Amino acid sequence: MPANHDSTFGRLIIKMSGSDWFAKVGPKVVPHLDRFMHRLTGGRVILSGGMLPSLVLTTTGAKTGQKRQTPLATKPEDGSWYVVGSNFGRDSHPMWTGNLIANPDAEVSFEAKNTPVTAHLLTAEEKAEVWPRLVKFWPNYDVYTERSGRDLRVFRLDPR
Repeated sequence: MPANHDSTFGRLIIKMSGSDWFAKVGPKVVPHLDRFMHRLTGGRVILSGGMLPSLVLTTTGAKTGQKRQTPLATKPEDGSWYVVGSNFGRDSHPMWTGNLIANPDAEVSFEAKNTPVTAHLLTAEEKAEVWPRLVKFWPNYDVYTERSGRDLRVFRLDPR
């Protein structure tokens, strides 16, 4: 399900989410609200899920070994989930991407169901094939790439 680009609300959310000020404020607010709603509703609701399909990814910390939960937009496809390490267009890769590289076994909470997954960091060729679908799904991925100057990491999360 792509974002509803045709609605006034959808266009407003896309524009706001791609703004420089949101890159500063969003990371401090959105993940905390999403985690809170996820816990409060037993995994049934993530605020960001009102615009895009969203999941909570539980990774193992690369340095600490502790479990870390991160709410993320996701593009479900063929029984797997694609997630993009956009980090709201900030300069550095998000911590969860390093955690997945170090420990690819993780867990996805999607639509109130927990699924053990194995993360696969897409190769350049695989990313080139899926990128147009990801940008159609969330146009700001191109904005985040340009703003950050990074090659955004894309993972496919496959059920184990």
